[in-house]
Amino acid sequence: MSVAVIDRNDVVLRGRLSAPAEIRTLPSGDALVTFRLVVRRPEPRARGQSVDVLTCITYDRALQRRVSAWQAGDVVEVEGALQRRFWRTGTGTASVCEVNCRRGRKVPRSGPAAGERTA
Repeated sequence: MSVAVIDRNDVVLRGRLSAPAEIRTLPSGDALVTFRLVVRRPEPRARGQSVDVLTCITYDRALQRRVSAWQAGDVVEVEGALQRRFWRTGTGTASVCEVNCRRGRKVPRSGPAAGERTA
């Protein structure tokens, strides 16, 4: 079996934008938009974390324009892949794990969709 058939790296997240997106220019000259999503855990514990704050990025110019218009508190859904990005620092190599988004949309606040739990 080929690796392409075995491996799968698909991420779909729906959550609240924690703050406005930030645009950064990397040393390579590439533009990167980064934002964080607050996502509830499926089964929160009585005492402990009930949400995760996940870092998302995109290099896609069209998606960067849409993301830049989103406001803190907006409910959004993104699709992408989990990746680990490396770069050099003055003290060595650093890395971060993030969701590299290829699609994204704002979710209308018109109430729960059919089949979704409300509690």
